[in-house]
Amino acid sequence: MASTKPKNIVFDIVGTLISYDKIFQALETRLGPKLLAENIKPSLLGYTWLEATEREYTYLSLSGRYVPFKKVFEMLFWRMLWMAGIQEPREFATKEDLEFVMDEYMKLEMRPGARECVKKLRGAGFTVWAFTAGDLNRVGGYFKHAGIEMPEEHLLSCDTTGVGKPCPEAYMPLVKKLKEKGGEPWFAAAHMWDVSAARTTGFKGAYCTVWEKEPLQELFGDMEVIANTLPEMAEKVIAQAAL
Repeated sequence: MASTKPKNIVFDIVGTLISYDKIFQALETRLGPKLLAENIKPSLLGYTWLEATEREYTYLSLSGRYVPFKKVFEMLFWRMLWMAGIQEPREFATKEDLEFVMDEYMKLEMRPGARECVKKLRGAGFTVWAFTAGDLNRVGGYFKHAGIEMPEEHLLSCDTTGVGKPCPEAYMPLVKKLKEKGGEPWFAAAHMWDVSAARTTGFKGAYCTVWEKEPLQELFGDMEVIANTLPEMAEKVIAQAAL
């Protein structure tokens, strides 16, 4: 007999349901030949830029000086060129180059299987929530562009509380709210640091390897669900919720 308890699943959005590919493509389009001439692969620059932003965003939050992710990302561009070996970053790339990349950042697209993943979960009776470090207008726009309905009341941002993931305090109000509804809420992400942190606050964890490939459980611990694709992750969550 299927469980009648409420079923809720919270998704990280950018990097999980949303791909970073447009950022990498923008760097390739705007600066590709110049970067390659310096032996800098555009996709690797894009990755290190994102990862450095995650760190600085988190450190600012931990020190009580929260700054929205997009602002941190934009401001770190010149530093990343320096770290990549460019001696004069502001001569190598222009303000217009950065504006082009940031414009494309506003147009990120859903990963393959994202729509199917959400549809499967909703079809199985799950209420789908979104919890992002991004701003609500931008992330809400990603869903609208993809044709995926996401009620405003189910779209949440760290910007609202001024506490960034993976601080436990970022997840706690949401997990408490969902547990009060009944059932065991899930948190789903393609960032192992994110879902493993959510899991320590009381969420069940679902991890997809689509972004990082290696789960590294020896670093981050156990996980209720690990899958290689978003639809497979949805199927495994549904199966466990039915037990």
